[in-house]
Amino acid sequence: MRKKNKKSEPPLPLLPPEVGEDEIEVSEEDVEFVQKNKRFAGFLNRLDTDTITKQVVGLAVDDSRKEDALESYYEQRVKKTSSFSFSAREATNDFGLEVDPVDALPVKTLSGQLYYKRVQHKVEGTLVESNASEDICAGQTKEKLTKAERRKELKQAKRQAKIQAKAEIQFGKESKAPKSAVLEELEKDLSVEELFSQRKADIAEIGTGLLSDPEKNISTLKELVEMCSDEDKNISQLALISSVAVFKDIIPGYRVRLPTEKELEMKVSKEIKKMRDYESTLLKCYQTFLQTLITLGKGSSLHQIAVRCMCILLEAIPHFNYRDSLLAAVIPHMSSIDDLNRRLSCAAIRSLFLNEGKHRGEGTVEAVQLIADFVKRKHCRLHPDTIEVFLSLSFYGDLSRHDESKSDGKNHYRQKNKNNDLKPSGPVKSENKVKKHQLAARLREEVEEDFKAASSAPDSSECRRMQTQTLAAVFETYFRILKCSLDSQLDRRNNPTNGEHMHHGFGLRPLLVPCLDGLGKFSHLINVDFMEDLLAHLQKLAAGDSTLKTRSGTCLQLILTVPERLRCCIVAFKIVRSNLDALNIDLREFFVQLYNLLLDWEPERDNHCETLAEALKIMLCEGRQHDMQRAAAFTKRLASLSLQFESAEAMTVLVTLKNLLQKYVKCRNLLENDGGGGSIGGTVAKYQPEASDPELSGALSSILWELALLSKHYHPAVSELADNIASMSTSHNRAVLSTLSPPDAFRTYSTKEGAFRPPIHQAKPTRKRKYNHASAVSFLSSEEQIKAVEDTDSVRKKFTTHFKVLRDIKENEILRRELNTTLSSLRLYEQYKARKSKKLKKVTSG
Repeated sequence: MRKKNKKSEPPLPLLPPEVGEDEIEVSEEDVEFVQKNKRFAGFLNRLDTDTITKQVVGLAVDDSRKEDALESYYEQRVKKTSSFSFSAREATNDFGLEVDPVDALPVKTLSGQLYYKRVQHKVEGTLVESNASEDICAGQTKEKLTKAERRKELKQAKRQAKIQAKAEIQFGKESKAPKSAVLEELEKDLSVEELFSQRKADIAEIGTGLLSDPEKNISTLKELVEMCSDEDKNISQLALISSVAVFKDIIPGYRVRLPTEKELEMKVSKEIKKMRDYESTLLKCYQTFLQTLITLGKGSSLHQIAVRCMCILLEAIPHFNYRDSLLAAVIPHMSSIDDLNRRLSCAAIRSLFLNEGKHRGEGTVEAVQLIADFVKRKHCRLHPDTIEVFLSLSFYGDLSRHDESKSDGKNHYRQKNKNNDLKPSGPVKSENKVKKHQLAARLREEVEEDFKAASSAPDSSECRRMQTQTLAAVFETYFRILKCSLDSQLDRRNNPTNGEHMHHGFGLRPLLVPCLDGLGKFSHLINVDFMEDLLAHLQKLAAGDSTLKTRSGTCLQLILTVPERLRCCIVAFKIVRSNLDALNIDLREFFVQLYNLLLDWEPERDNHCETLAEALKIMLCEGRQHDMQRAAAFTKRLASLSLQFESAEAMTVLVTLKNLLQKYVKCRNLLENDGGGGSIGGTVAKYQPEASDPELSGALSSILWELALLSKHYHPAVSELADNIASMSTSHNRAVLSTLSPPDAFRTYSTKEGAFRPPIHQAKPTRKRKYNHASAVSFLSSEEQIKAVEDTDSVRKKFTTHFKVLRDIKENEILRRELNTTLSSLRLYEQYKARKSKKLKKVTSG
């Protein structure tokens, strides 16, 4: 039986380095960490220290074996390891310091052996033995020190090292702190300025290269576009402006179509491949640039520059790709609170409408449809400029007739050729000749189609289609605004405090006025089927102070301003007069509304006198009223209103009044100064100025006494026109109508600019005439004239002698002063000579 080998005792672990209590620093963060995680440190209280000591030392710890015995045990072990290390060092002739394995982790090889790091200490020549012996002696002396002494020495050494390190650090900070701070700031400033100038030069270089040869330098365009999203705002701004200038110059005059997969598989020449690469790179960079502009325009600090860049691109290259994205980004800014962005966006859309040759009308259709969707999405609560751009649209009404005449000519030509082919001319043609003719006809048609596609002139059928789509979107927007104008009144009645807030500060009906202007301009293009409903709606809006019933049965009180109600009347008259052949509608209600609105008009409050002048021109001056009572009522009311108007408004009213009196001769009876009124009476015997219906006012029973007051008006033009109207005769002569319309009269005599119009011609200042003696004495007799001439001669002689004496006296005074100065200088010179001679005599005598 083999004896079992006794298990070798496990080696004792080395003690960790001793750390003094003074060196232990506990920070506030450590305290907070321990307090927060107390529940995780509970195992320290439950540790069995006796078992751990037994496992480490190999002996049970009892009362007889105390801490001193344990320390001596460790000291003996340290002596053994030191003697062993010295003998090994002596054998290998390698003297060095072995690092404590606790302080530095050892390296474990693949075989499992541990190698501790060592600090080499080389010693030359014979000094190795002496140093080694000194180290041994020092080690022996150190080994003899007790634990308390070693701790004390270690603490003192560490304290001195800390004090010295703190002093060095403090001295270094005091000496280097001010200089380093200033140098760092200067370096930052210089680096920022150098970087900005370098990036600026790069932008200029890239832009110049692209403008000079875009196909060769197209690869640098991506770098320029990337600079647009730089963190530095100045660099980003310069890159945006440069990119816009580059794209305006290098973008071609056609839409780029990327090749399909089949086309890419085909073999092409180098030039075509180069062109494809150029176009694809340009299109990708342009798309990235547009995305950057759209992102910046949503609310960054460079939103104004981004919006300006988008508007410039829309005006310059509306035919190029991604036009729909550009329009979708620009149109929301048409109702922006920022005035600059709004004006730029509206100007870009107007230029798109006016320059349809650049995009063949496709951009117009897209823009109008996007604006219509925008109005619908915002519930008609936008800035008026959003709809005013529709007034820049142009529609061609003769496209269909031109197309029909052209098609009729072609059909006639084809039918003629057919008939000529069917007629037998001589012998019957062979089948080959017939096939040749058919082939030639087909080739001719194909050539015509290709020529039509390549020609710059747009196709009439395509133009008619786009015009139809544009008109549909425009009138859809207008009708939606008219409908929302009544709904806004209902909203205000339900929520009277939130009316202005809901419309974002643009008013309760911000789009009503431009909508009415647009309906008046495009009234000849409205479909007749919508006329009746449109006029009924306008009549409801014109009755702005009445109460209407909605479909739900609720009562709705309309509160429209006087200018808005006048515009409704104007639009109704324009619609009816532009479609006289298809409509037969009585506009009596609109005359009643105008008659009542004249009393509600206040020039100071309703600052839209141009609207009043236009209403008077369209409703009273143009056309002919068949009812004398209505014409007389308007004549009397206009004369009464002219007394409270300013000069421009008074001239507008008097021009309308004169026009009515010239057209309706019977109304001139109002100029008669009878005690009982006019000579012709109507159904009403007495004039009722407060009547709401002009036909029931009895104006023919009154007289125009207001002209007598107007003839003394301070404005000479008003007084002159009043006298002219008052002097009109009641005879049935054919008067010549005045060429001056009410709007022209208002523009001519308006004082908005502050000056008196027309300006008063001031009298030329009289020049002072030279006194002519002959003219002064021309009214005297001959003897008296002779005496007067003699007297004037004697007076002239006396004055000449007198002034000569005065002049001589002044000259004598001047001469006397000069004489006194010369005499005084001579005296001084004589005194100087006398003194000098005396000095010489004294010198000679002495």
